[in-house]
Amino acid sequence: MNAAASQTSPIGWTIAQWQAAYRDTGAQPDVLLADYAAPQDSGPEDNAWIRRVDRATLDEQLDGLRLMLAAVGGDLTRLPLYGVPFAIKDNIDAAGWPTTAACPEFAYTPGEDATVVQRLRAAGAILIGKTNLDQFATGLVGTRSPHGAVANTFNPDYVSGGSSSGSASVVARGIAAFSLGTDTAGSGRVPAGFNNIVGLKPTRGWLSTAGVVPACRSLDCVSIFALTVADAELVAEVAGGYDERDPYSRAMPAGAALPWPRAPRLAVPATLEFFGDAQAAAVFEDAVRALKETGAQVEAIDFTPFNELAALLYQGPWVAERFAAVQALWETNPDAIHPVVRGIVEQAANYSALDAFKAEYRRAELTRQIHQALAGFDALVVPTSPSIYTIAQLQADPVTLNSRLGVYTNFANLADLSALALPAGMRADGLPSGITLIGLAWQDRALARFGRLWQAQRGLPLGATGAPLPAALNAGLDTASAPIDTVRVAVVGAHLTGMPLNHQLTSRHAVLVEQTRTAGDYRLYALANTKPPKPGLVKSESGAPIEVELWDVPVTAFGAFVAEIPAPLGIGTLELQDGRLVKGFICEPRGLDGARDITAFGGWRAYLASLNATARQPL
Repeated sequence: MNAAASQTSPIGWTIAQWQAAYRDTGAQPDVLLADYAAPQDSGPEDNAWIRRVDRATLDEQLDGLRLMLAAVGGDLTRLPLYGVPFAIKDNIDAAGWPTTAACPEFAYTPGEDATVVQRLRAAGAILIGKTNLDQFATGLVGTRSPHGAVANTFNPDYVSGGSSSGSASVVARGIAAFSLGTDTAGSGRVPAGFNNIVGLKPTRGWLSTAGVVPACRSLDCVSIFALTVADAELVAEVAGGYDERDPYSRAMPAGAALPWPRAPRLAVPATLEFFGDAQAAAVFEDAVRALKETGAQVEAIDFTPFNELAALLYQGPWVAERFAAVQALWETNPDAIHPVVRGIVEQAANYSALDAFKAEYRRAELTRQIHQALAGFDALVVPTSPSIYTIAQLQADPVTLNSRLGVYTNFANLADLSALALPAGMRADGLPSGITLIGLAWQDRALARFGRLWQAQRGLPLGATGAPLPAALNAGLDTASAPIDTVRVAVVGAHLTGMPLNHQLTSRHAVLVEQTRTAGDYRLYALANTKPPKPGLVKSESGAPIEVELWDVPVTAFGAFVAEIPAPLGIGTLELQDGRLVKGFICEPRGLDGARDITAFGGWRAYLASLNATARQPL
């Protein structure tokens, strides 16, 4: 168990540390969560919260948790979020909790959870509160709320970012292990960058928005804040999935998720805008240098279509979609809407249905250009935000400065992209700054896998807690297991890198993982009459370790790959030198007729090298 998980207070624990406390020490949720119903760290001045869990509601959840554990026979692995405290943005429904969207006059009390909340609770998570936001999720600043501006967790003079301001704040301070926000224009990413935490903006439709007050319903995403990428990924896997309640929900198409190569190819904007903020520019420059040190190829691309699409979100008819979410309240009580928010949504009157169709056509054109620009790249890397401002600055100029913060975020949902905001480093003034990885739709898992490596490499303290990255995560991402949606295959001959059939792997987006050897009870044969020449690998009572390469093949391409393998070869299960079991090439006994035993060479490459050396000898 991590040392941090043995301390008296669980404040600042990652999900892994909560899991370890329950699994390894026998800790009980009613003990660890006892203080969460009290105003711990959240007096009247802590406006990150709109509503905290009360004692009765907490006890009710704990009673339900005991029943859930009994139903699975005490198997904690079947409740991956058992006893883990989380918070939700107050535009997301929880049964029996008022939903206000930071507008008291809008409040209603739902009878059922939003789908994402229901799935998290079914995994054992405990809801501890609902958080403040830019009213109706309109803003990137965290200052547009009747409950007041949510302060940055590193310097209270500065904004926390929005609209998911409270959700980011309570995670950065370690009060909630994770939280839910929403992201239409960057609300799940900008607050992450401003508070040194992880913000996962999933592919649209992966996490259901059923039970979420819409901002722009066709674009909205439920987002996740966490201290680590591993935690955010776990929450997404639990909460995600197709939902019939949400007409915008969708299942991942077969073949959409592809593994990344060991050295990914990353795009960056050819022209970067920081609005004169040299400190933000310096952190991003250092981050790009660090990405190159990991082996990534970083290349500049034209950012013009991204900028134009970003501008369409607020300088086009999508503001009418925001107005649709608040129309009923505006018609009966317009003064209930925050004046800045009201000024934005009232711009809907400036656009006609004709304008909406023209804008949609332009959106499609720009999206095509963006996808073409990203072709051949694994992701785009941008500053999460070009700058940061004080609360006073935002109150003095609420629209212009807010617009600046969306330069690197506003286009993502319009272009159907996935995104992961990551801590990048500290500015000279002590404020955090972040980068965001942006990929095509359904690249969420690949982004997370690289994000875990990035977080381990940077080794930054977690949020504003000052706690170090847990040692298990600081060790990086091991390659012992294949990424989800892939099959790990050991190749031994003509499919090796540089060999004649290697294209059957690379053309299917397979990724080379490592070179290793089999266990010591295999024999290798050079088969007779094969074109191109091929070896056969056979398990035997005696043998030697044989050199192999491990490749991760997308599940959707695995069948077609196997179909090209000619008899007497096939795919079976191989044991590696370290005891791992993987799929790999095997040979039927009938294929050994006339074959030469080449086990002593230790691998196909060494055998071919010996043939070449013999051929070069003088006569």
